[in-house]
Amino acid sequence: MSTPDRMLSILDLFRDDTTAAFQEDVMAHLECSRATAYRYLKSLTESGLLAPTAGGAYVLGSRIIELDRHLRQHDPLMRAARDVMRATGDELHANLMLCSYYGDKVMCVDRYWTDHSIESSYARGRPFPMFRGATAKPILANLPPYQLRNLMLWHAAEIREAGLGDDWDAFRANLKRLRTAGVCVSHGEVDRGLMGIGAAIFSPEQKVVGSLVFIAAEAHTSPERLDVLQARIQIAAAEVSQNLQAPQSNGAAAIGIMPSRPRRIKAPAGSTPARPKA
Repeated sequence: MSTPDRMLSILDLFRDDTTAAFQEDVMAHLECSRATAYRYLKSLTESGLLAPTAGGAYVLGSRIIELDRHLRQHDPLMRAARDVMRATGDELHANLMLCSYYGDKVMCVDRYWTDHSIESSYARGRPFPMFRGATAKPILANLPPYQLRNLMLWHAAEIREAGLGDDWDAFRANLKRLRTAGVCVSHGEVDRGLMGIGAAIFSPEQKVVGSLVFIAAEAHTSPERLDVLQARIQIAAAEVSQNLQAPQSNGAAAIGIMPSRPRRIKAPAGSTPARPKA
């Protein structure tokens, strides 16, 4: 990794089970010297991305909050989806989730919840793997082949465990079926007792940028209701895609989101992943 990449990867230390990071954590994470770790931490602190606290610990800084506010106000995907989610959710009394992705993770970026008897672990900002649930699979099914090959190369075991294929040919065939269907229905793949009904969202360049998903209780969703939700999620996702192509209210053109490539994960020592055939 380049120096900026190495420094920014320190932010990867902050997960759900992490309250703070220490200089020793950075040294182990980057396999670097104490002086290098100190220099990186100093730069991140000066930028406001980190803040020092008692005992030599570092926590996320206030700049993160400022950026989150900016994201909520100006993110093209969130702005394109907001009215669609509200109108669709109110009409059908249904819960909706908007998801994006980066690297090899999918993330809930916004929710519109009308039925508060249903609670999902997909809270805003929580990342999940790309191989489970109706939040992830519509995105996965529409990624270009080179990204899918990279995912198969570095996540073969997770793909197999998710039932998406034991090899490249099976993986590609399963995703083609999902892509052709245009909608994905998952049952309890993320939260027991809940089902997801999702469809992909596309940029003006027809690149997949996210997914729009109904979250419903399996016990209270009749076959007739499921048919309605499958049809309506495709309509709603198409409306969001169309909104991404329209001018924004401030006169600036909406821009498509360009997610990063799947992250290359280090293989275990002594192992070499088998490269899928083209």
